[in-house]
Amino acid sequence: MNIHNKTELLAPAGNLEAGIEAINAGADAVYTGAPKFGARKNAGNSVADIEILIKYAHQYYARVYVTLNTLLHDPEIEEAVKLSCRLYELGADGLIIQDMGLLEAGLPPIPLIASTQTDNRNPDKIKFLRDVGFKRVILARELSLKQIKKISAAAPDIELEFFIHGALCVSYSGQCYLSYAAGGRSANRGECAQPCRKKYDLVDSAGKMIEKGKYLLSLKDLNLSDHLADLLDAGITSFKIEGRLKSSSYVRNVVAYYRKRLDYILEKRGAAKSSSGKSTSDFTPDPAKSFNRGFTSYFLKGGRQKPGAINSPKMRGEFVGRVRKVMNNYFILNNKGIFLTPGDGITYFNKTGELEGTSVYKFEDGKIFPEKILSIFPGMEIFRNHDHDFHKALSSAGAPRKINVIVKVKGGENKIKLYAKDEDDNVVESGLNGEFEKAKNREKSISAIKKQLSKSGDTIFNVNDVVIEIADIPFIPVSVLNSFRREILEKLLAERELKRPVMNPGKRSAKAVYPMKILDYRGNVINSFAEKFYKTHGVKEIGKGAEAEPDMKDKEVMFTKYCILNELEMCKKEKKPHFKEPLFLIDESGKKLMLDFDCKECEMKVKV
Repeated sequence: MNIHNKTELLAPAGNLEAGIEAINAGADAVYTGAPKFGARKNAGNSVADIEILIKYAHQYYARVYVTLNTLLHDPEIEEAVKLSCRLYELGADGLIIQDMGLLEAGLPPIPLIASTQTDNRNPDKIKFLRDVGFKRVILARELSLKQIKKISAAAPDIELEFFIHGALCVSYSGQCYLSYAAGGRSANRGECAQPCRKKYDLVDSAGKMIEKGKYLLSLKDLNLSDHLADLLDAGITSFKIEGRLKSSSYVRNVVAYYRKRLDYILEKRGAAKSSSGKSTSDFTPDPAKSFNRGFTSYFLKGGRQKPGAINSPKMRGEFVGRVRKVMNNYFILNNKGIFLTPGDGITYFNKTGELEGTSVYKFEDGKIFPEKILSIFPGMEIFRNHDHDFHKALSSAGAPRKINVIVKVKGGENKIKLYAKDEDDNVVESGLNGEFEKAKNREKSISAIKKQLSKSGDTIFNVNDVVIEIADIPFIPVSVLNSFRREILEKLLAERELKRPVMNPGKRSAKAVYPMKILDYRGNVINSFAEKFYKTHGVKEIGKGAEAEPDMKDKEVMFTKYCILNELEMCKKEKKPHFKEPLFLIDESGKKLMLDFDCKECEMKVKV
């Protein structure tokens, strides 16, 4: 099996439980946080849990990548390298990093993956990362299909990973310093305070109020489920689901959904996934039923888009109808076909534009009885953000995935051999010696042999066929058959581990030249090891990274392809502006951010 020629569905594993759920739901790989130095500080895991997850995943030829993708100060480098060595010893399949200083610090020979925090947007940068030893790059979410194809053509020998689902950062990843500038919590150090999910007023330089009390930097969630085939054609190797802070049920639902979508495409193309086993579930996966802020395909198709979730950063849910009538303790929708269940959660925007919610305690003859009804009025749109029946089915849907196995029974008078072959063509055999009586009832003995050898119990295997190639069918006691079966499946499990495909680390070229000669604070260099790395590869002038330069006053703290003017249908390319620039965002505490619009590049910059 050559995993480099096969498609990978990559899932988040915020903890051990979520990681196992992701594997069971069909993920080909998971990514999880190390105890320290991950870009989600609250999603770190113990080394012991990571070891358990690796062993579980490897049974299915699934992989575990570990994130050490924060920027590091000099005193932290040694600890990060020691942790990397320990993860390598445990069998981690790759290390996701941002800080190039680690390449100068003696990492173990583990495959390296360039975090999306390294701002991977152009072919020259991706080629450089390949040349310094990275096996894979995680591309910027903002890229279009056209841009991805250019990158793939320029660097066909490096794996390309791309986000297909989940929360979106409004800034180019690795290029957001707003949280750090506002309160000292650095996104590049795993401590983002998410100022992009706050409420802002938009005013011009003359004090004119353009938009009041909106979540103007908050984006919808990414959903590229309709574009998987396009991404395959563009050269994407790994399809990544965001969500290391999400629940296990979220992971189960979203992974199961994308597994079905991806398998359908792969089957039509005669292609294969990159791990083993088949997942089964007794629920119909639906990502709209799990937390989301509404969905967007972002900039995948190019052009100017409106991906904002400016009315609320919370989950609104599915539209279920408009209120027709309100009584003292219930209301009726204009949608007569809707059916709600006690325990369902509903949301609505109140008269001040705030998203509120309550739950349904009774539904009877089209009458909806909510826990509270104070803010509900006729004409209001009602949404369901929690489907009680769906989540009940989802919570009981966990089941291990199974690897298909064919068992063959061969032999003569006093010697029987058992062969087991799995779906990856691993084959083992086991012999059974002894004097066996000839079966008095041939058909009954065949049936008994097949029945006992088909039982796989709580193993990862599913014996989907038993072939008997013996002329004179012997009588074999049930206890012997059971022992025989356990022995052959244990051998097969061991054989799978011996034959498990592994990724080899890349090779670093000392001649690789970084595509820029000058790096300012956006180069994210905050330790001497990173400084040495860039100088080794041709950078002449290196500025201090933001975290090593405490004063961010008058500096650009966010770079984004998202444009507030376009979101508000005020694009200067389409209509004459009726405001005086510069524009400012003002949060509820009175803090002010200045906006700068680069209309040529269709980008927006934010300054403190």
